[in-house]
Amino acid sequence: MPLLTIDGTEYEVSEGRTILQALDDLGLLMSGVDIPHYCWHPKLPIDGSCRMCQVAVEGMPKLQIACNTPVRDGMVVSTRSEPVKKAQRGVMELLLINHPLDCPICDQAGECKLQDYAFEYGMAGARTEEPRRPAKKATELGPTIVFDQERCILCRRCVRFCREVSKSGELGVFARGDHSLLELFPGAELDNPYSMNVADICPVGALTTKDFRFKIRVWFLDDVESVCNQCSNGCNIYASRSNNRVYRYLPRRNDEVNETWICDHGRLSYSLITDNRLTQPRVARRSTTYAAALSKAGDAVRAAREAGGRIVGVASPFAANEDLFVLREFLEAVGGANPTFAVPRGEGDELLVKVEKAPNAAGARALGFEESESLGGAAAVAVVLGHALEAQAFENVETLILLDSENCVLRERADVELPARSFVEKEGTFTNHANRVQRFRPIVEPTFEAFAEGEILQRIAVVAGLAGWTEAYDVREVSKRLSEAVAAFNGIHLGSLDDCGQKLA
Repeated sequence: MPLLTIDGTEYEVSEGRTILQALDDLGLLMSGVDIPHYCWHPKLPIDGSCRMCQVAVEGMPKLQIACNTPVRDGMVVSTRSEPVKKAQRGVMELLLINHPLDCPICDQAGECKLQDYAFEYGMAGARTEEPRRPAKKATELGPTIVFDQERCILCRRCVRFCREVSKSGELGVFARGDHSLLELFPGAELDNPYSMNVADICPVGALTTKDFRFKIRVWFLDDVESVCNQCSNGCNIYASRSNNRVYRYLPRRNDEVNETWICDHGRLSYSLITDNRLTQPRVARRSTTYAAALSKAGDAVRAAREAGGRIVGVASPFAANEDLFVLREFLEAVGGANPTFAVPRGEGDELLVKVEKAPNAAGARALGFEESESLGGAAAVAVVLGHALEAQAFENVETLILLDSENCVLRERADVELPARSFVEKEGTFTNHANRVQRFRPIVEPTFEAFAEGEILQRIAVVAGLAGWTEAYDVREVSKRLSEAVAAFNGIHLGSLDDCGQKLA
């Protein structure tokens, strides 16, 4: 492997990589070794247009762009020499000649690379007196993106994304020289299923999403690492929150799962957190307290056991591995049948979107659950997580206990309803289509009384008088118990997982 020396420090890097790629591979780019860049992106073809990443390479008479300079063994690079600093100041001056000075009202303020680099690498003041070139303001490029053309620095990231990733090709740079402008092709509209990614990769405030535009300043937000639950791909996300509210989802880089992208549907699914929620416990379709509903559920399980009645469980591919494991333990304790589950399906694509529209179907299979639309006969009690089955499947069930986070048609058939937390309100893991176990963290708190499905089951077990069960619930202890009990999860639990996840054994 080639040895690369940057600013006096030697690194061993992969062969056939450019300087920026090599540093990105090492996790050092702008995090130990600062080489500013605009047009380069780790998941897009190299463009070499912004010239911001110029460095001095020993033995070369001129500065080189780090994004397109291949590493060779023994290469010595300087990122801090005076010629490099002068080049950076020159590039920044050119980029700012026509850029509006409207940071206070720009929605990108606080996460703008032009703003950051102007402060870090630019000049103290402008030398031009000519008026800035006029361009379009607040133009809708499609149903999701607003374009401020005057702020565009022509890095062409969005153009390359539409050509190479979404393969829809709506955007291009038209005219030449200082007349060049980013535009839609005639008759085109930016409406592909991944269109909102162009706002993520835009380094300035030129491309913004209609959904988030002018909602809140980004410095009031903090980002929590999580996983999208809209299909079995399990795209990694950041959930931006403030005051117990989620304002947006952003893609989080995981080269094994979603690279740096997310589909528009998954990105906008944060709105479902508060939509159509099951908020009130009910018994016989009448509102009651949580304690009363738990008591009714526990009494029904106790009575069924004493009478020798059949107890069945229905798992949910939207529930965490830990919740599903507690369901398995619960049914084993009451002598119930092995849980079944059903997976909603829809359309997929070749990039990220999968046909299975649930995040944890693979986890249910790994735990030994069977996929079925039937309960396999009559039952005294059915404990149901989620609402994947239709109400007709429970015609021969005496008592239906529903644990769910959403209102659904099954509510009208349920005898006991217990509100559950959604995945953004608890900690746990999902297993994606490729059998990669990934953790998610609590982002917000519910505004009503609700518990994780595993904790609800544990409380029902206590009321039912099951030996060895207590009300104290610790999801990390459950996760560790799962890793010890199920061979596929051997050594994989909440305490062992990093942010990229781990594949099942």
